[in-house]
Amino acid sequence: MINLWNPHAIGLSIGLILLTAVLLGMIHGITPDEHTWPITFSYAIGSYSSRGGMKAGFLFSLAFTFQRAIASELAFLALARFLFNGSWEYIVYSIVGIVMVGSGAYILKWNRHFHFFHFADHLPSPDSQDPRPIPMYMPLVHGFIAGWGTGAFALIVYTVLAPAMHHWYLAFLPGLFFGLGTMLMQILLGSMVGLWMEKRHLSEEDKSYVARKVSGRTLLYGGLAFVLAGFLGIVFPVIGSWQITTGIKVHNLDHLGIGFVLAVIVLFSVAWISFIKSLHEISQSKLPPSREVG
Repeated sequence: MINLWNPHAIGLSIGLILLTAVLLGMIHGITPDEHTWPITFSYAIGSYSSRGGMKAGFLFSLAFTFQRAIASELAFLALARFLFNGSWEYIVYSIVGIVMVGSGAYILKWNRHFHFFHFADHLPSPDSQDPRPIPMYMPLVHGFIAGWGTGAFALIVYTVLAPAMHHWYLAFLPGLFFGLGTMLMQILLGSMVGLWMEKRHLSEEDKSYVARKVSGRTLLYGGLAFVLAGFLGIVFPVIGSWQITTGIKVHNLDHLGIGFVLAVIVLFSVAWISFIKSLHEISQSKLPPSREVG
């Protein structure tokens, strides 16, 4: 029988091991997770369409799946010990945060000359106040980096499922199938976020402005939060033990800690404030210019 809370691979066929991996991936993709939600949300809302949100979720998860397949193989070959170093998760936080900040700064045109992964001679005029469209390869970059993060799901894939594969050339499959399960849910999540933005009662021009501003600001300020969390985690590892136990026997929901803060509280707080601010900017831009008296 498949156990998704405390799985074991003893006596399971390869088919059941891979089914376990897919189901775990689906739970991972739909529950609040700092390695997936902030990034998929940011890029999906910036697309301001259900189809664009699906594409963002797919591209992010595609690279994430590739990474998990690699790490699964490394785990089988006993080459993934570095993933369980106490500081590794916080190092990943910091790198993910830096990439988020770079992406957000690019979208918001915070730098006139050099942008993360972009060069100025290929960019629109920096004098324009309209945010830039989101490069579709950025979710791929983010997905591959974020995939190196660890947690309960990664621990199960790398220490239970991957080592149970019979041959080294099959060892990548648990990571691959876990990634595919995550992909299904991230595509669904991305489409829902994109659809929500699509249904706002705004003109196409205003919708584009608001969506990209929210995307850029969420990436920028959310990224700063990730960098801060990574730094604090490296310097003060004890923060990893600051958790609220819920008693829910579902990974990502059983203990709410720094990951939940980043994936839910920071994400939605920044996104909502950005949404309100962007709407205010639109309303202000449509006011008639004031006349000077005298």
